[in-house]
Amino acid sequence: MDSKNIQKNAMQKSAEFTFTPPPEAPIFEPTAEEFMDPLGYIAKIRPVAEKTGICKIKPPARWQPPFSLDVDKLKFVPRIQKVNELEAITRLKLLFLEKILKFWELQGSPLKIPMIENKTLDLYCLKFWVDEEGGFENCNNPKKWRKIANTMGYSQSTITMNFLKSNYEKILLPYEIFEKSKADILKTVKKAETKTEIKDDNETGKQLFKEISIESITKLRNENVTNEKPHTSIKKAKTGSDIKPDHDSGKIKMDFEEIKRNRELRKLACYGPGPKMPGLNDEEFDITKSRKRPRYDLDPLAIYICAICQKDHRDDLLLICNGCSDTYHTFCLKPPLSVVPDGDWRCPCCIAQEVHKPAEAFGFAQAEREYTLQQFGEMADKFKSDYFGMSGHLVPTNVAEKEFWRIISSVEEDVTVEYGADLHSMDHGSGFPTKSSLNLYPGDQEYVDSGWNLNNLPVLDGSVLRFINADISGMTVPWMYVGMCFSAFCWHNEDHWSYSINYLHWGEAKTWYGVPGNGAELLENAMKAAAPDLFKSQPDLLHQLVTIMNPNILMAAGVPIYRTDQHAGEFVVTFPRAYHAGFNQGYNFAEAVNFAPPDWLKIGRDCIMHYKNLKRFCVFSHDELICKMALEGDRLDLDTALETQKELVHATEEEGRLRALIAKNGLKNVRRTAFELLGDDERLCEICKTTCFLSSLSCDDCKHMACLQHAISEEFCQCALNKKTLFYRYDMDELHIMLQTIDFRVNSFDKWMTETKNILLPTAPDIGRLQKLKLLVDEAEELKIPKCTLLTQLKEEYTKATDNVEPIVIELDDD
Repeated sequence: MDSKNIQKNAMQKSAEFTFTPPPEAPIFEPTAEEFMDPLGYIAKIRPVAEKTGICKIKPPARWQPPFSLDVDKLKFVPRIQKVNELEAITRLKLLFLEKILKFWELQGSPLKIPMIENKTLDLYCLKFWVDEEGGFENCNNPKKWRKIANTMGYSQSTITMNFLKSNYEKILLPYEIFEKSKADILKTVKKAETKTEIKDDNETGKQLFKEISIESITKLRNENVTNEKPHTSIKKAKTGSDIKPDHDSGKIKMDFEEIKRNRELRKLACYGPGPKMPGLNDEEFDITKSRKRPRYDLDPLAIYICAICQKDHRDDLLLICNGCSDTYHTFCLKPPLSVVPDGDWRCPCCIAQEVHKPAEAFGFAQAEREYTLQQFGEMADKFKSDYFGMSGHLVPTNVAEKEFWRIISSVEEDVTVEYGADLHSMDHGSGFPTKSSLNLYPGDQEYVDSGWNLNNLPVLDGSVLRFINADISGMTVPWMYVGMCFSAFCWHNEDHWSYSINYLHWGEAKTWYGVPGNGAELLENAMKAAAPDLFKSQPDLLHQLVTIMNPNILMAAGVPIYRTDQHAGEFVVTFPRAYHAGFNQGYNFAEAVNFAPPDWLKIGRDCIMHYKNLKRFCVFSHDELICKMALEGDRLDLDTALETQKELVHATEEEGRLRALIAKNGLKNVRRTAFELLGDDERLCEICKTTCFLSSLSCDDCKHMACLQHAISEEFCQCALNKKTLFYRYDMDELHIMLQTIDFRVNSFDKWMTETKNILLPTAPDIGRLQKLKLLVDEAEELKIPKCTLLTQLKEEYTKATDNVEPIVIELDDD
């Protein structure tokens, strides 16, 4: 489906709410034995589960870890979520509505949105469908208005069609005309320069300013305000021919004459209100060149002129802007005003500036109140029971799910909830028991050491994230989430496209939606097509975790989506690059973390290339991780060593190619540096924002730094080559030695594995078998082969063989 059809479909679905739940994601129930090896089990279910992006894992019934946090001591400040602002299309509608309301309010005619068929008229959709029909001018027959009414979900009666047409003409058409003519009006007004000059009879041909004392202007202003009719005239203040001569005005003229005769007084003259500016003469300070200064600051006797036509006729139809004090004829405006506005009025310049003020990046505000878990739970339970009119736990999950998406899609529903999201376990502690937990019971140690404890999973043997020294909160160290009904997490995938795992400690269900990794680009394109204006202003919107969209809209665009309800005591796993979103059915407590088995390494490199194109910051350096793993090869199992070998081959080849290219260009300055000792912000590529590790190019003149890929591009600085230095972590010989080391490790592994599998076969010969088993066990220790199933089988077979040999030895001795 192309972008335009996706957008049309999204508009149609947003007109009349419907929600059909996506198909269910797979659910897995490991046996007690399978549950012993978390990464091994996830690798086993991966071929099935990665096709849906998410899956649910139910632990064996006996696995019930205690909740280790003190409910009364944990305190947090939640985020505030206005539920319908989360949805992309609803947010677009709200932003458009805000512009329309502001436009009419600044025109002095506050707008009340009309109702149609017991709901608010959808002005955004109305404009969209009229534009689709070629604009208002082309909608000149009932057939087109009938089609528009139908696509908007309204009845096709004559009354409805006339209602849509008249309200478009009354509300949207003036805004449309203003938008089209805005540039011309601004151009016309900008060119207009109002001059207030008089000639002095005594100095022929010389232009002078009228210099007026502050007291005279203040007095005259006060009189004008007193004489002004309260809002019966469309002019803010009467000037010029409307002011009748009197004794005070004669006195002002005398003041002028005296000032002009006295040079010292003239030097001290003040031009309108404000501090005195002595020493300025006519030639040095031409105040008339400031168009924005109100004319009555220059000359209270001047006549207002229209900023568009530059004429002063028809005083009765001149409007003065409450923002900048410029004046306009009602008939010079586009569209012209047929009636005098009741409220304060703003000119086209001020309206354009206000209506088109760049929208602030959407995000969640922090609540003002700090909660304990118990206080938050009381608030959350009350909210749900009040909302549904029954006890919260009695509300079926499918009812809450449909209501969530109904609220999400409505501009009228003003539902606000709070979400205790991204609570750092380093600050608050973890819901799982750990070695530092207080008051541990004897049975708790099993859960302290368990691989399914989310504090352990990222650093298990077989997870490559254990080679990252830093504690990355949320990635290698768990985050916790305290939810309430309708609190939501928006569409996103994990940093570096890693795996993630979420455990629901207790409380009501959490509803999830997932898209497999191979559908990630489909989702991104569908969301951008359905709400193009939103992504135009914020291209990286999907990285902000603040936007959701109805799964049905995405599914209609061909995006594969699956759902699941996660209940207390269950895990949900998301796979690499899988987008996921969801909401909480009620008060609950969850904990989540990332992990990365060896199969992630290639995906992680692809992600870095993707981040480079997006100019998105990395959480860590992928090359640094690979080199660290290669240097600590004795800690790698075979699968990890094989994947590390592939990644290091790729990195070495690419590094060699780029360094050779830079050397060919004539670069001579080369220096070694320890990138890992630098802060991430000190080793960022100026162009793509990637974190450099193997090398970078720096310029002494402009102080810019770039990765080698962009150091040779035109985007990088064009300073002289002798001002640039290549910084490297390892020279090419060291990288090749590193590669040989990991090759030897892999080959040794491969040889040991092949021999071990052969000796464990039932058909293996008995002659010399014991000695061969012992040799392989010793070799495993020498190679520092990590604990794995094959090593366990080898040791068991060796023990069994040794036990069988001993009795035979004893019998021979007796003889």
